[in-house]
Amino acid sequence: MWAEAQIRENYLFPDDLPANLSPDGFPTVQAYIDALVATARAAGKDRFFTYITSIAEENAFFTSGQTAAFGMRVTYDSNARRAFILDVFETGPAFAAGLDRGAELLAIGTTPDTLVPVAILFAQGGATAVSDALGPSQVGVTRTIRYALNGTTSTVTIARAEFNIPPVSPRFGVQVFDEPGGKVGYVNLRSFISSAETPLRDAFTRFRGEGVTRLIIDYRYNGGGLVRIAELWGDLLGRGRLASDVFSFTVYRPSQSSRNVTRLFRSTPEAVAPTDLAFITTGTSGSASELVPNAMLPYFQNRLTLVGSNTSGKPVGQIAVDRAACDDRLRIVAFATQNASRQGDYYNGLAPYLPSRGGKTCAAADQYQLPIVRNEASVATAITAVTGGTCNAIAADGTIREQSLGLQPLLARAPNAAQWQMPGTF
Repeated sequence: MWAEAQIRENYLFPDDLPANLSPDGFPTVQAYIDALVATARAAGKDRFFTYITSIAEENAFFTSGQTAAFGMRVTYDSNARRAFILDVFETGPAFAAGLDRGAELLAIGTTPDTLVPVAILFAQGGATAVSDALGPSQVGVTRTIRYALNGTTSTVTIARAEFNIPPVSPRFGVQVFDEPGGKVGYVNLRSFISSAETPLRDAFTRFRGEGVTRLIIDYRYNGGGLVRIAELWGDLLGRGRLASDVFSFTVYRPSQSSRNVTRLFRSTPEAVAPTDLAFITTGTSGSASELVPNAMLPYFQNRLTLVGSNTSGKPVGQIAVDRAACDDRLRIVAFATQNASRQGDYYNGLAPYLPSRGGKTCAAADQYQLPIVRNEASVATAITAVTGGTCNAIAADGTIREQSLGLQPLLARAPNAAQWQMPGTF
């Protein structure tokens, strides 16, 4: 009843809520929340964006990236019944054990003697069986994993541990490419969390020092996070912007309009003045990862390019309402975001939205079999985009390539805070 009261008071789409819905018969609070927002979800306006999570877990994650995990992000091909690693966090157990981007998970077991091939897990229970085989998100949970990487098959036993996910990889997160006509800067952000501020400022300090004016921003697996870090991105990209220039508008429902906010660009010493911007995205990119390119669009127009595939389509954000006695935090879709031109209706993703508003798109594969370096397909296409080359546009209907090929993040049955923000994390 507490959850219902908070949703009715704050929900961005109050007309989509049922007039009456008894909580009787729902096994969990989340199941009841799902039923309350079912109409908005069916309309594509709230696709599991309203949910209940742990206050302690979320605070720890948003502050420092803390989570209990093996330290890898997993995607799967439902057609081929195969699972692959997209990213491995340098501070986690999986990285220490030798797993890395591009590895295929071949078998999973609680011990070396109980390994079950991933293909059989898919046959038995689909992606949920694979997710369940990796075990719950608790420190000390141990699994044996057989995997193939670079033509070699290995078997390791690893235990989930508590660690902080680096929001910017110390290996590939910041790069500078020497290209004809000048240098191109590249930065990859895993999640919009507080601990991203220092590495982002450091990256832009480097870009300024090396005279970088063309930038690639890689949000390919970034599901969003703190709006404050999205606003920092605007400031870092906003050297030369006027103090009166609008980065974004935050708009609540009419009855909550007193909470509306206009965020202006703020001067910061690390800022650069880019001539061209490219944002690398996939179907996992959403929320703050869409807010930033949309906010920069009025100022860049056809010098802003979306590279990769269509985004998830989340032009809305959540507030947090806490029930501390239960360690419950209710995340409620409560506001929409718009750019300086009052544009922000991209529920179908940015790919079909940008071109009609002056931006461009370039289709590119996410070559998860390769490290994220200069010749990886999305990075290479982004370099082409910011250096004046030509490319093929992302499909006009905004088709999400990953879903059309059967590739999507492996989801936990009961997501923790990190898994809500970074789907596919285990």
